[in-house]
Amino acid sequence: MTVERTQRVVRQADKIDESWIMSDSEFAALGDGEVAYIKSLSSEEAQAAYPSIDDLPEGLSLFALHAADGTPIALTDDMGTAIEHAMGDELEIAPLH
Repeated sequence: MTVERTQRVVRQADKIDESWIMSDSEFAALGDGEVAYIKSLSSEEAQAAYPSIDDLPEGLSLFALHAADGTPIALTDDMGTAIEHAMGDELEIAPLH
């Protein structure tokens, strides 16, 4: 491939097709009621993220089940329990990267 051809291909790749851009509300509703994710966090991180939780012991490894829009659904110290909760609510679990 020539330098000129390479530059042309790069310029074309830099163009954005705005018809594919989602609004914040469209993105938040993506998977609404159907998709969830499980996030691992320490009890200290959970206390900061969920200030309504009282007296959470320090040093625990926890798992938070969240709806696709980030709404918390459940907090547990067992990954299996988080998965079972998602399955019970008929939610598909999306992997986090």
